[in-house]
Amino acid sequence: MKSVTFKITLLFIVFLISCLSFAQNKPVRELILIDKDWRFSFGHLYDTKKDFGHAEGYFSYLSKTGFGDGPAAKDFDDRAWRKLDLPHDWAVEQDFSEKGSFSHGFKTAGKGFPEKSIGWYRKKINIPESDNGKIISLKFDGVFRNSKVFFNGYYLGTEQSGYNGFEYDVTAYANYGGENTIVVRADASMEEGWFYEGAGIYRHVYLQKTNPIYVVSNGTYVTSELKNNEAEVIVNVRIENKGNFDGAIEVVQTIFDAEGKEAGFFLEDVYAPQFYKTANYISKFNLKSPLLWDIEKPNLYRLETQIRKDGKLIDSYETTFGIRTIEFDPEKGFFLNGKSLKLKGTNNHQDHAGIGTALPDEIQYYRIKKLKEMGSNAYRCSHHPPTPELLKACDELGMLVIDETRLMGINDYHLNDLKRMIERDRNHPSVFCWSVGNEEWNIEGNIAGERITNVMQNYAKSIDPTRPVTVGISSGFKSGISSVVEIMGYNYLGNGDIDAHRNQFKNQPGMGTEEGSTFATRGIYFTDDAKHYQSAYDKKPRPTFYSIEEGWKFYAERPYLAGMFIWTGFDYRGEPTPYGWPSVTSYFGMMDVCGFPKDNVFYLKSWWENKPVLHIMPHWNWSGMEGKEIDVRAY
Repeated sequence: MKSVTFKITLLFIVFLISCLSFAQNKPVRELILIDKDWRFSFGHLYDTKKDFGHAEGYFSYLSKTGFGDGPAAKDFDDRAWRKLDLPHDWAVEQDFSEKGSFSHGFKTAGKGFPEKSIGWYRKKINIPESDNGKIISLKFDGVFRNSKVFFNGYYLGTEQSGYNGFEYDVTAYANYGGENTIVVRADASMEEGWFYEGAGIYRHVYLQKTNPIYVVSNGTYVTSELKNNEAEVIVNVRIENKGNFDGAIEVVQTIFDAEGKEAGFFLEDVYAPQFYKTANYISKFNLKSPLLWDIEKPNLYRLETQIRKDGKLIDSYETTFGIRTIEFDPEKGFFLNGKSLKLKGTNNHQDHAGIGTALPDEIQYYRIKKLKEMGSNAYRCSHHPPTPELLKACDELGMLVIDETRLMGINDYHLNDLKRMIERDRNHPSVFCWSVGNEEWNIEGNIAGERITNVMQNYAKSIDPTRPVTVGISSGFKSGISSVVEIMGYNYLGNGDIDAHRNQFKNQPGMGTEEGSTFATRGIYFTDDAKHYQSAYDKKPRPTFYSIEEGWKFYAERPYLAGMFIWTGFDYRGEPTPYGWPSVTSYFGMMDVCGFPKDNVFYLKSWWENKPVLHIMPHWNWSGMEGKEIDVRAY
């Protein structure tokens, strides 16, 4: 009996030690992916009965705090709703119809389809009692679009754009030690772009837990200056205090190389910001013989930022960054790490094949690898901020990026979107240029465009002075935006006289932000309008546009032009120019929607890579063409 009692006591002690050890090893910051096990149902754009009675209450969620009704209510019965995991694009699941949007691929969702334009999402999570006292936040990488978010029936906010990441503090609304309900209502009834955009929670969602004093999201900014064989690395960190911390804290910054070896260390005693205030702290490092990030060897470093108080770890935040230099020269083009580099770029939308916009992370890597196989070294995000996983892939694989905001303007809606994009993405070494607009025809050539560009350009510089700013322009290159933008973005040779503009503004660097827009059906070598086939031979798509060969030669022969970006790398849903229904995808891509190469890939590969290429088109056994002359091309 004594032996049994001793064993039970010993087991209890071991269990207690394990629990204490687990508690001590619990991370001070948690970022938990919560993509699994959501419920989904369609609502309705204007019929509140079909929208589950949402906003029918005497007091609305805008009248009284916590009065979310219909599916926004905490205890709404969603058991009959569909179960699914995120990311999710409900538009791609719908039927095709001639009544659908040409630009969005003729899907029966969104504009014109009120019964398929509203999507409701609900998820239940447990938050343990031990989290009481922490700051609890919901983080969304992107919801298309006009999303309203509720937590336990409390309205948190609305994010209009489908391309911005956003975050809500739910600390005060949480049920600690019990169940909590997250609700999202997405309204995709209005198109934000003129291309397929999907619908719903199509990017990742996270639950974040921190101590009350912490590094804010996207709160680190790492810059570097190269001198001889040494890099001065400057780290600016923003810390917020949502608790009762006061007095001194330690900010500890450690840089690790790709192998995990410590490359730099900095410790500073500072005063914590006041309650619900933020403060910035700057650290400087000198790294000897740094490994530079470039397109061939994309070397990366990791910064670990810790906050300590009285020797106790309070927060830990990680930032990936790279060390490299970029320069645009109005006479000699673009330079990466002091070496001349012609930009061999593509424009791309974010959808892929049959999955729409809800891409698994690995597809981002697949797409960048396919572009690099073609010899491409640059990627333009057309025409909105990308998902974070795309930039991570570009950092790791070595692909330069033009990062573009969605809409030009000078008010909070426009400038806050620009700020959020820059603060989120400015530590990515792949990002070499900010784009503040594309083909804004109403303002490109007038004084309003000039004023707006000056404001946005200077605003971008105030957030990140290390990168230049561009705008893609297509309605002539004579005045307005083109006379003030830092890096001139030429959209298509046929839209103006590029040489004349350059001669007028000789101190303004330039690049072809869009070129091509050629039509091709993969594996088809004749045009058949009845079948909506476009021959894959490289040719002028329209009288005022140029072939891929003509476009590339123009930019390749002019050293003062930094390079060009083909429209597009991949085919995409929507814009099936030169046709319409029943075609539902574009013909512009160098690759089809799945990433299989068309023949123009091999033309570009023969110029863009330093490896031997031999591609002969069309084929030698073309049935029905016996005895006929065939146009044979070799790249």
